[in-house]
Amino acid sequence: MKNHTRQANVWVLASIVFAQFAGTSLWFAGNAILPELQKAYHFPENTLSHITTAVQLGFIVGTLIYAIFSIADRFSPSKVFFISALAGAICNVSILFIQITLPLLITFRFLTGVFLAGIYPVGMKIAADWYEKGLGKALGFLVGALVLGTAFPHLLNSMHTVLNWQHVLISVSLFAISGGILILILRDGPFRKKGSKFNPKAIFKIFSYVNFRKSAFGYFGHMWELYTFWAFLPWLLKLYGDTNNEYINISLCSFIIIGIGFFSCILGGLLSLKKGSYYVAKNSLSISGLCCLLSPIVLILPFWLMISFLLIWSFFVISDSPQFSSLVAASAPKEITGTALTIVNSTGFTISIISIQLLGFLSSIDMIQPYLFLALLPGPILGLLSIRSLNISSS
Repeated sequence: MKNHTRQANVWVLASIVFAQFAGTSLWFAGNAILPELQKAYHFPENTLSHITTAVQLGFIVGTLIYAIFSIADRFSPSKVFFISALAGAICNVSILFIQITLPLLITFRFLTGVFLAGIYPVGMKIAADWYEKGLGKALGFLVGALVLGTAFPHLLNSMHTVLNWQHVLISVSLFAISGGILILILRDGPFRKKGSKFNPKAIFKIFSYVNFRKSAFGYFGHMWELYTFWAFLPWLLKLYGDTNNEYINISLCSFIIIGIGFFSCILGGLLSLKKGSYYVAKNSLSISGLCCLLSPIVLILPFWLMISFLLIWSFFVISDSPQFSSLVAASAPKEITGTALTIVNSTGFTISIISIQLLGFLSSIDMIQPYLFLALLPGPILGLLSIRSLNISSS
């Protein structure tokens, strides 16, 4: 009987992880095919920051809409996930059926971000509905799935001889829909409970709790770095290739470098069971901050050492993410946990927009380019200062 239960739990977790991976592959689909779009439609150099910001802004708006109307609480989370994956996939592929202009591209990336709010956070809720215990470890797998989903379009785009950019979009959209169907088959978990409604007044209350405030600001520092690093990684690889006159399969390298975060999230989740979430979050943020500080040396390193450095950076830039979520959840008052997590999530992604736009502006200045990623350093520094005296027992 125990073996049967264990096998059922493995199947449930594997299903949720795959669905999360498939659904979140929509996130950076536009980034992966952007070089081809720029060649075909002569989009400006700063298009990267614009379309990345559009997805982030859409996700922020989406999380607020889903929270204010308590969509995942009032309706079946598995159905919400499926409908969101279907709608996001349609938005992702819609540019194939229109005369593409930059405003329309940005609009559809924004709408894709809105529906991602029904995939990433709702996927976590579905996991919580299935796992009354061991959620911390499950969360590590789910964030790892987000990492793979982020990297997946880069892998598809690296297959130039098989797939063109139109095929990449179609493949990603079909993949996202398959994840939605799998969740629909899985259905809602046995521990599903009606959550608290979004309470705007609680925004002013939650930051009065010291541990919550420290955890939240640690997460904000992490978010200043994370998505901007992911967004500008292909840019950095291209700059390295141009500077050193060396050919690089940018899409394949981006997939491998970003994808290593899948393993770091899982290992971080397992380590947190022994050492605690604070230990993992603090050390991960410290190492990624050190990588920010050392980033100007990337352009002068031999190729293999450059890749190794970026793999280390990518490993630690994401491993703290599920642990900060765990710390935030553990420090939030139980009666307003839903509101607290919504506000922290939305604020974190808002901060990432500012970071992305800042690097988008600075990247156009030739003399700053080798030192561009130093602009990410304040995030880890301020995050570490915020959690330096944090006292929470969370795994």
